[in-house]
Amino acid sequence: MSKRIFLIASVLIVASMVLAACGPKKPAFECTDAIGCVDIAPDEPVHIAYMLTVSGATAFLGEDSKGAIEIAIDDRGGKLLGHDILLTGEDSLCSAEGGQTAATKVAADPTIVGVIGTNCSSAATAAIETISNAGLVMLSPSNTAPALTIEGETWQPGYFRVCHTDLFQGRVAADFAYNELGARTAATIHDGSPYADQLQQVFAARFKELGGEITFQGAVNVGDTDMRAILTTVAADQPDVLYFPIFEPEGDFIVAQSSEIAGLENTVLMGADGLLADSFPENAGPNVVGMYLSGPYVTGAAYDEFLAKWDKKFGGVPPSGFHAFAYDATNILFNAIEKVAVVEDDGTVHIGRQALRDAITATSGYKGLTGTLDCGDDDYSAFGIDKPSHGDCSTGEALGIFQITEEELNGNWPPPVVYTP
Repeated sequence: MSKRIFLIASVLIVASMVLAACGPKKPAFECTDAIGCVDIAPDEPVHIAYMLTVSGATAFLGEDSKGAIEIAIDDRGGKLLGHDILLTGEDSLCSAEGGQTAATKVAADPTIVGVIGTNCSSAATAAIETISNAGLVMLSPSNTAPALTIEGETWQPGYFRVCHTDLFQGRVAADFAYNELGARTAATIHDGSPYADQLQQVFAARFKELGGEITFQGAVNVGDTDMRAILTTVAADQPDVLYFPIFEPEGDFIVAQSSEIAGLENTVLMGADGLLADSFPENAGPNVVGMYLSGPYVTGAAYDEFLAKWDKKFGGVPPSGFHAFAYDATNILFNAIEKVAVVEDDGTVHIGRQALRDAITATSGYKGLTGTLDCGDDDYSAFGIDKPSHGDCSTGEALGIFQITEEELNGNWPPPVVYTP
């Protein structure tokens, strides 16, 4: 090559480099989302949080859900969009105070993309406005109080649940009591929480609709240990069924003391998913044998595979009944994040908060462990609800009635299912 040709080639190369450097650049990302964006740098994780009850008498619920979240993360190889997944959490307990405290802490962290929680409806009722105002999404694995998804009642934008509403559970329990047990009279006890109060109301309304009579509806306080007074009042009418959808330890005391009360000898005891815990039979004692619990019932090959993962990771079986819902909730969140994320060439990720809410709402036909899930709006007019419902992803198909036997009293878990709708 001659010196002249070499010089011309060099000039052309330099010129092309200058043009490339000075030419039009890809415009910088501009967030146009109505409620803002989460920006994740190339070396930062995708941050999700849990708000679960991980201490106290209801810790079994939080352990059950948290383990499922961790398995869902494992199934993604610990990464999303090429970034590590960071899971942090707050103890929301099973109370309004716990929910509000946890929500305040989570809302203060702008790096959090979404929340899995809460377990208890009382915690969600207190937390929901703070979480919504922060632009977050919250997907619950076990909030079942109907009002949480009803517009004009508790619902706020950004709230979703993957478990059943108690509009379904209360109906299933009443149908079982009336049609399968042949009960014609029933009494209920709740603990003042949104979950227990709303569930027993649904049960009572359906039982009366079927032709039954509700002889008593009363309440105990969280922390009560002596249940003899309210049980004596219940026993005055000798109801066929006593339905008490509450938690431990109050439920334990009702069961343990029921045999001391004249008039309850032929009354069938029936609880709900708040007592669907491996600790319940042993804590309640011998009177628990033969009683029934309404709650989540999940089956299938995919669920069996999940249980094998649980056993390998934690040993044994999950302590409660909502783990499959937590797993589905986590995957719905991850899928929605992947759907709306804007990923730059250097790996920077931008996630629109309203876009994320919209993507979860648009989830339809999702094949989860707990059934085919649809997070769009629902019409509950058949239940006497004349307001729109938002964020109920479950169809209520994963429900059943369990009966506790001697084997559960001696450590077996879970109890056998004796009825499915």
